[in-house]
Amino acid sequence: MVVSTPSSPDSSASGSITAPPPSGPVPYALCSREPFVPADRLVAEMVPPPRFDSVRFATYVPDPGQPSQSQAVDVLAGFASGLGGAHASGDGKRRWFGGRTKKPAAPAGPRGVYLDGGYGVGKTHLLASLWHATPAEPSLKAFGTFVELTNLVGALGFQQTVKTLSGHRLLCIDEFELDDPGDTVLVSTLLGRLVEAGVALAATSNTLPGRLGEGRFAAADFLREIQGLSAHFRTLRIDGEDYRHRGLPEAPPPYSDEQVTKAAYATPGASLDDFPSLLDHLSKVHPSRYGALTDGVGAVCLTDVRPVPDQSTALRLVVLADRLYDREVPVLASGVPFDRLFSEEMLNGGYRKKYFRAISRLTALARDAKALMDQ
Repeated sequence: MVVSTPSSPDSSASGSITAPPPSGPVPYALCSREPFVPADRLVAEMVPPPRFDSVRFATYVPDPGQPSQSQAVDVLAGFASGLGGAHASGDGKRRWFGGRTKKPAAPAGPRGVYLDGGYGVGKTHLLASLWHATPAEPSLKAFGTFVELTNLVGALGFQQTVKTLSGHRLLCIDEFELDDPGDTVLVSTLLGRLVEAGVALAATSNTLPGRLGEGRFAAADFLREIQGLSAHFRTLRIDGEDYRHRGLPEAPPPYSDEQVTKAAYATPGASLDDFPSLLDHLSKVHPSRYGALTDGVGAVCLTDVRPVPDQSTALRLVVLADRLYDREVPVLASGVPFDRLFSEEMLNGGYRKKYFRAISRLTALARDAKALMDQ
């Protein structure tokens, strides 16, 4: 359940502009929303997001100049077909009740595939296609971002998460990143337990598994855990340029506050927020709830977009950008262009790949939002 109330853009809760609003339906204000997401919803939503619900290997269009893309399709299709046998528990079903199942022997060699490549080469498309192609019931497959996986552990507890996922055939982890030592130890232990239970793994990232955490914390101090993670995967390198902008026109420039406000009132289900106020609100909402924050929102309209002030704020914005992109929510904005959201220091630091991904995705959503100005 999401607890939220449509709020006028001139309310103090939203922090939006205070000029007299145009006529029309009152937009939502994301700043007025405080969603609650129960643990069972976190589990139930571990499926490919709406943007990737209908993708398949056949709908992936490899770049003819990048043979690694078509090779990845072949490898992943073979990997999916190999997951059609009996689950390690013996019957392919979770055993919620009754006696203990016999612990399977750990499989020899990597029990997973790891898609490494730059942003926009179609890694999430391929990961979702693998999920769809794996011959198992949806309840025996799980798909989520790395952040959503760690959030699940936080909501259920470590042991219950192991129990919940151990009956699965496949766990797909999108945007695999290690941002701190605690995540390194947690995920290393969790994936080790799942591999022992016979769960196959698949992940995407912009960083090779042996270099996760590099530039963010003293990764050398956790080398054993990082190497343990790497041992679970066979790495597939996917080369290419960002398909979101390949051969497409430049994203529209930012609009004025007045244009954004007018479009928000003219668009059913739109939200309207002042960007600095939204960033402040995100600091009060757990990232696991950012998807729920946008439930029912048809478009996000932002006024006074400006560079983010610090790295913690920037990382929260990255998560929101990912959830908006997954849900195909167009973003209409005034202020600075999205490619000026992050400072040069941020773009040259340890999280640079996350920031470039956010710029790429927000730019694509801004291009989608251009239609709102034509109504």
